[in-house]
Amino acid sequence: MNLDDPVCLCFHVSRRKIIRYIKIEKPRRPSQLSECFGAGTGCGWCRPYLERLHAQHGESVPSTSDSHSSDAPTAADLDSITAQEYQKARENYRKQREEQDRS
Repeated sequence: MNLDDPVCLCFHVSRRKIIRYIKIEKPRRPSQLSECFGAGTGCGWCRPYLERLHAQHGESVPSTSDSHSSDAPTAADLDSITAQEYQKARENYRKQREEQDRS
């Protein structure tokens, strides 16, 4: 993925915007990235990646949140996949969540 591809697909927040927000605002916790155009507050797919981005670029406070989906991308994965592959994985994640909600 490129820096300008959206990480948060719900709110179209790019990787570049998130990294810039981390460097300028210096959020202490990954959850504070929601202040960056709402990143991570939609379907939840990008939250594990936001946590990893925060750990890479910020001054991290240990997270107590549970890991979300095992299909969630790692930072290295996002360097090696296309935006289309990322979107497809998110579609699968959303379908799984819808099925769980129906059960």
